[in-house]
Amino acid sequence: MLGGTSYRLINLKAWRNIRRFCSDPKKIPELTKNRYEVKRGQYAEICEQDLATFESIVGKNHLLVDSSEVEPYNIDFIRCVRGYSRVVLKPKNTQQVSELLKYCNTRKIAVCPQGGNTGLVGGSVPVFDEVILSTQSMNEIEMIDEISGVLVCQSGCILEQLEEKVHERGLCMPLDLGAKGSCHIGGNVSTNAGGLRLLRYGNLHGSVLGVEVVKADGTILDLMSNFKKDNTGYHLKHLFIGSEGTLGFITKVAIFCPASSKAVNVAFLGLENYENVMKTFLLAKQQLGEILSSCEMIDAQSLECSTKPFNHSSPIPEYPFYMLIETSGSRVEHDEEKLHDFLNNSMESGIVLDGTTTNESRKMRDIWQLRERIAPGILYDGFCFKYDVSVPLKHFYDIIPAMKERVGSLATKVCGYGHIGDSNLHLNVSCPEFTQEIYKLVEPFVYEFTSNLKGSISAEHGIGFLKPNYLKYSKSPEALDLMREMKTLLDPNGILNPYKVLPRNL
Repeated sequence: MLGGTSYRLINLKAWRNIRRFCSDPKKIPELTKNRYEVKRGQYAEICEQDLATFESIVGKNHLLVDSSEVEPYNIDFIRCVRGYSRVVLKPKNTQQVSELLKYCNTRKIAVCPQGGNTGLVGGSVPVFDEVILSTQSMNEIEMIDEISGVLVCQSGCILEQLEEKVHERGLCMPLDLGAKGSCHIGGNVSTNAGGLRLLRYGNLHGSVLGVEVVKADGTILDLMSNFKKDNTGYHLKHLFIGSEGTLGFITKVAIFCPASSKAVNVAFLGLENYENVMKTFLLAKQQLGEILSSCEMIDAQSLECSTKPFNHSSPIPEYPFYMLIETSGSRVEHDEEKLHDFLNNSMESGIVLDGTTTNESRKMRDIWQLRERIAPGILYDGFCFKYDVSVPLKHFYDIIPAMKERVGSLATKVCGYGHIGDSNLHLNVSCPEFTQEIYKLVEPFVYEFTSNLKGSISAEHGIGFLKPNYLKYSKSPEALDLMREMKTLLDPNGILNPYKVLPRNL
């Protein structure tokens, strides 16, 4: 292995390429209301007086009404859902958000909060003509304290830019995503995004110290804190982390950022079967211990999605399964020795057949791209049904062969990859185009299968528009009733991100 220290860099060329690919008019999806047969709620329609009020609050330059400018905000990243909003508002601060929501609540105008619009469950785009309230202009960093590790910023800050800024202070973001060049931290918090570092740093419920939120009626809730220990009554911030903009609009966040690692190593391994994937993960936990920061599984078809469309190749020969393991620590020699022992033991026992390791920045970036290009790469097949589930590790891969048998030749690919370290599988079923025939074969089968394993129908992507009616597979009727009560209490007119999260047909 090579000497020296480095930190992982994410190359987002793949995500930019796929955005250009999806700009093809032929790839624009049909309207959500038609594809999924949804009925519009009893909300007001936008009139000229509304537009004049919006302009008086945010200014002409932060109000989009031209259809060509608004259209990209109406379509989700994977081209699955599309609304027909006429208006995009880009407030610059919390006070403007407050004034906008107060007005919309009085008029009963539905609002769709939107960050970087990189979500995969249709939660960040309108279903009908909801006003789009974008965080794009709320991108100020208020504080980075390297001693306490606290970052305070507005919700529209891009994750990658936050990573760069905190790294300059010797810190790292506890969250890392393939879409970090586009996603906003407010959207990450609103969806309780998981990502590649969850094994090491946990989810955002633990990393977020505080939030500032605007309720549907314009009331500003200051739930900010700069301390990990703040045991003062109900932890109200947790209501909004993962609520996907249905309970309030997050305008500011405080996040704990751990010290960045001085020694980072990456290993890319080839394996014969899923049983050996489990054995390798167990061995990694036992022998790498405190320096294990990421552990990913990739099957052969998933890896093909990140190589062929982008004219790249794997650093090791073809195998049925691959694992990407990252270690992060403070002493190069210590970490290299632990990784070396782990690899020797795993290969001598026969559970790992081949592999490559590095701690050089460029080579680590190239290996991580093999994982991060999968999501955009599979969209080159045309359309992709994407699922994000948590299931017991013993049955982590069972759904892939089951789904292959179910959809047969209707699918171009059925493949799986994900965070083996936290039991989160990403199931992908690609096909030339969306059809009701394959849709009805895939759903609700995927959720029934997951429920039978006592798993979760959403590990980290949220519920959004695509999953509300399947919440019953993971939540009891009593829990769903309480969720509805909370929604009614905080947003009695139901203007915040309607048609999302809560079941629509009960």
